[in-house]
Amino acid sequence: MQFGIFTVGDVTTDPTNGRTPTEAERIKAMVTIALKAEEVGLDVFATGEHHNPPFVPSSPTTMLGWIAARTERLVLSTATTLITTNDPVKIAEDFAMLQHLADGRVDLMMGRGNTGPVYPWFGKDIRDGIPLAIENYHLLHRLWREDVVDWEGKFRTPLQSFTSTPRPLDGVPPFVWHGSIRSPQIAEQAAYYGDGFFANNIFWPKEHFMRLIELYRRRFEHYGHGKADQAYVGLGGQVFMRKNSQDAVREFRPYFDNAPVYGHGPSLEEFTEETPLTVGSPQQVIDRTLGFREAFGDYQRQLFLMDHAGLPLKTVLEQLDILGEEVVPVLRREFEALRPAHVP
Repeated sequence: MQFGIFTVGDVTTDPTNGRTPTEAERIKAMVTIALKAEEVGLDVFATGEHHNPPFVPSSPTTMLGWIAARTERLVLSTATTLITTNDPVKIAEDFAMLQHLADGRVDLMMGRGNTGPVYPWFGKDIRDGIPLAIENYHLLHRLWREDVVDWEGKFRTPLQSFTSTPRPLDGVPPFVWHGSIRSPQIAEQAAYYGDGFFANNIFWPKEHFMRLIELYRRRFEHYGHGKADQAYVGLGGQVFMRKNSQDAVREFRPYFDNAPVYGHGPSLEEFTEETPLTVGSPQQVIDRTLGFREAFGDYQRQLFLMDHAGLPLKTVLEQLDILGEEVVPVLRREFEALRPAHVP
């Protein structure tokens, strides 16, 4: 099972001191966090893709290429690659190039993002979100598997005798996850191709994501890729830890209350009760995360969001130390002991 972190790359004012990092500081902090993830024994670092303030990661492959040069083992991924507004040809070539530079330590997660205005910025219509995701990925899938592609669709100019370069490393395309917060069509798409399905598992109660994952597993089996429990499932999560749970709650509360993602809404107590957000001791995080298996079945990848809401870099690095030293070793052991032999 893979454990790692994902970042949305927000530039947020620290509510405890009023300081806002510069874009340069935030970008460099994300690199430092990725290097720390490898140092503490995590498997994956994933970055989001955004094209609007207060977010900075508009060019994931640039950042991941830099990180690839400074790491040896870490799998480099995305938390969202905008399959709707990026040209599939450019995705095919950018990530194949990254594959070569990183010696194959690359996969990516297709998504539609959570920023409506991004569609017109790139000449698209948000009402075409699902059709764009379906058509663009169909083309991308072919570009990585066919040396010469003839193609015509609704949303881009036709291709005639086109070869995407470089070709995927050793002829093996990057593994693809399809990420979704709410759309059964994306679960269906992941199942159709036999790709992974990543349930964001942050904003909503687990019952919502249980339905999406159950649909994906059932359809994965329907399309002949294996048994339902052999499908590739990834989950997001959010944690903040201190040795004493009361200290964790007290320290994290001002960041939660002012976070651009979920601040100024439900209380921290309501949010931790209704969603997978866990604020407390390492043992509480272990218990909560092991509980995901009871809800979703055996799964393959767990990514945690840790560097958001204005948390100082020093605090994030402390969180990674706790995650790598106290939490993930226990989770690896417990999940492995429970996993049936036929489940990947």
